[in-house]
Amino acid sequence: MFLKITRSGPRQYLQLVEAFRDDAGKAKHRTLVTLGRLDQLTDSLDSVISGLLKVTGRPDFLNAPLPAVEFESARALGNVWALNELLDSLGFGELRRVFKKTRHSIDIEALIRVMVFNRLCDPESKLGVLRWLDTVAMPGVEMESITHQHLLRSMDALVDHQTEVDAVVANLLRPLIDQELSVVFYDMTTIRTEGTSDQEGDVRRFGMAKEGLIARQVMLGVVQTGDGLPIYHEVFAGNTAESPTLLPTLKTVLERFPSIRRVVLVADRGLLSLDNLEALSEIRLESGEPLEFVLAVPGRRYSEFAELLDTFQAQCVDAEQEIVAELPWRGLRLVVAHDPDVAKDAQALRRERIEALEAQASAWVGKLDAQDAGVKARGKKLSDSGAKAQLYHAVKEAHLANIIRVDLKSELFAYEIDPDALALAELMDGKLLLVTNTPDLSPQGVVDRYKSLADIERGFRVLKSEIEIGPVFHRLPGRIKAHAAICFIALILYRVMRQRLRSADAQLSPERALAELQKLQHHQIRINQAERPVTGISRLSETQDRVFAALKLKKPTQPQQFSLL
Repeated sequence: MFLKITRSGPRQYLQLVEAFRDDAGKAKHRTLVTLGRLDQLTDSLDSVISGLLKVTGRPDFLNAPLPAVEFESARALGNVWALNELLDSLGFGELRRVFKKTRHSIDIEALIRVMVFNRLCDPESKLGVLRWLDTVAMPGVEMESITHQHLLRSMDALVDHQTEVDAVVANLLRPLIDQELSVVFYDMTTIRTEGTSDQEGDVRRFGMAKEGLIARQVMLGVVQTGDGLPIYHEVFAGNTAESPTLLPTLKTVLERFPSIRRVVLVADRGLLSLDNLEALSEIRLESGEPLEFVLAVPGRRYSEFAELLDTFQAQCVDAEQEIVAELPWRGLRLVVAHDPDVAKDAQALRRERIEALEAQASAWVGKLDAQDAGVKARGKKLSDSGAKAQLYHAVKEAHLANIIRVDLKSELFAYEIDPDALALAELMDGKLLLVTNTPDLSPQGVVDRYKSLADIERGFRVLKSEIEIGPVFHRLPGRIKAHAAICFIALILYRVMRQRLRSADAQLSPERALAELQKLQHHQIRINQAERPVTGISRLSETQDRVFAALKLKKPTQPQQFSLL
């Protein structure tokens, strides 16, 4: 039997119809009863339906009470799931073996994993990590049992076993490095710290920050490969000069990656010194090959190259695009690149600043002369010492102290423009000077290698913005180093994601990809206060599916549900 809707004129009727076969075996239908007009049916049929259910012994769903359904808050799953899969695929799961040897009863590796993911998804303080955990579904982590002290203890364990951790990280990075020719970049940046207490072995020191201010800070050195993969980091005291850190850092990197047959070191201006050049020239790799390097010449040594550049400068006068030349220097190659557009802009900006400072100085001279002549003017009276101090600070802010010299020892307000310093500055405008011992790279190839160093600066920006490595609020030196190690692992994941997204032409940054995956959520409901909740995940969107494919990671599926503990 079945229900059938028939039409008679403009009206529709609901009928109960039976299917049967006649004596000849032909299928036919007959109407058992007409239940009424479709538009006039009310609850009158409910009793009939309930009676039929009762006679057949089936539950009466019409009169049964609605189930009590409790919905838990949805938690973000896609982003932490992807990071978890990526971390395991790279081999970071080996850290479990390292921390199994510890005396701690807590899962150190899982807690470090939590803090690394937090850096990439929603960077917070260690207390903020606990708040973030309330919003995500971390696979395999008993989140409700994690405390602030657990996070701090895991950071202590990370530092206590830093040597073993570094060995694991180096081992998993080796397959990702080109063994035939590895271009490595080294640079340093400043990380601001908070707190006024002094600790034994404190690495927080007052030094010149990258922003040009004196601040309490630590120095962070990072080594990365030519394709942007970070392979080593080191925390130094905040007042450490850049140049002395180069050789010990390089020695450590070569020890960790001995199978590399050829290394070209690329470093910025602050790392070049004559001592470094001599020591770098003596370094040999495991294969016996010399270390090769491309180092930028620092500004303080520009005067040493002024005579060398005379001939080259003649080519720069009429240049309309970048030109590159090579000159011999101290048995090494000095590669010089000149960009006429950069030079033109730099000269115009400098002249504009000098003219503005001269105009201000002339105004002060006029005011001082008028005061000496007895002319009264509105405002505070100006003194020679006050004018000198104001001009000196204005010159410093304009970065022109080597050109505009304020005579602070004179009783009267006086200054001069050094023509030789101005000529040297204009000579160096738009020029990039590189010292190298590479035998086979063309001058343009040397310049291109150095310009790739800008990528490590982008890595520092990621550390400071997306990963938010600073300011650091930890007091203990060990925890500051542990915080840097956690951020460094996060940077490795970030760069691997970036490489895979670019290779797949996904047109997404790691931040955008994680934000898209965050929309993939874990849901949990409890029906009639059942002991076990019903769990599930939201449906993958096309964009999320493409992101997982680009990252070459397994997608979460419904059968792989898990309950939040």
